[in-house]
Amino acid sequence: MSEKRQGQPPRPRLLLVTGMSGAGKSTVLDALEDMGWDCVENLPALMLKDYVDQGLIGDRQVPIAVGMDTRSRGFDPAALPAIVHSIAGVAPEILYLDCSGAELIRRYDETRRRHPLAPDRPAEDGIARERTFTAPLRSAAESVLDTTDLSPAELRDELRRRYGGDVAQPVLTLTSFAFARGMSRTADLVFDLRFIANPHWVDDLRPLTGLDGPVRDYIETDVAWIPAMDRIEALLIDWIPRYWAAGKTYLTVAFGCTGGRHRSVAAAVEMAERLRRAGFSPNVRHRDLGSRPNDTVEENAGRGPVEAS
Repeated sequence: MSEKRQGQPPRPRLLLVTGMSGAGKSTVLDALEDMGWDCVENLPALMLKDYVDQGLIGDRQVPIAVGMDTRSRGFDPAALPAIVHSIAGVAPEILYLDCSGAELIRRYDETRRRHPLAPDRPAEDGIARERTFTAPLRSAAESVLDTTDLSPAELRDELRRRYGGDVAQPVLTLTSFAFARGMSRTADLVFDLRFIANPHWVDDLRPLTGLDGPVRDYIETDVAWIPAMDRIEALLIDWIPRYWAAGKTYLTVAFGCTGGRHRSVAAAVEMAERLRRAGFSPNVRHRDLGSRPNDTVEENAGRGPVEAS
């Protein structure tokens, strides 16, 4: 009977990343780490089971990727498949990275590194020896990925298709800031809310912030507010998946106003609510929320007092 029928949660994946030296193992591990995998490279073979067991402790269990090749202590291509598949509590898999000899020679020549199995001989000697030595691993691997014609970006795309389903969404952050205190330097997208009626010029609202209901109610009386939020929401729902598909792990969307306390804060809060309803999981940060109201700053922004509706 399957684990799903027994009502048990699915086992976390254990991926042994191995294969030819120079075929892209480090790039693969970096990409998996960006996708939320627990990664380690060149782990000694005797430590493999203990490392995986430690990763299974606790409530938050993430997929594990272990990179091993001829440089790893105790590396035995004939014995490793049995070791990997004997570890309990995980769904084991071997990914063998292959590459043509000519391309591997080009890469070694370009990086000026020595092949680990031919430190005092031409790289092609080490490549031939390694291909024979690791043949048992290639035969036992569930997946063989040839990186000969793949650029680093194409390799990451392929890994995302194969292994990206095990992890949470990339990190999405919505932030508010004050233009008077400088642009948000971490923002990927910036929306300027200074065209919206400014609550700063309403005496009862000045000490409040965009987190407070009266401020949000006042902002919503501006006829431009709802159409602006609708357009920004539609844009983000379209663009966010495109950023992620392009390999962007972190995306920061910033909303700015003059003082960073009212309009930008309300915009970040409302957009977070909208995006959560659309299935996203944004974080919200308010850079300048703790600043004090300042008439001089608001007046110098080029927008005079706005009468309350």
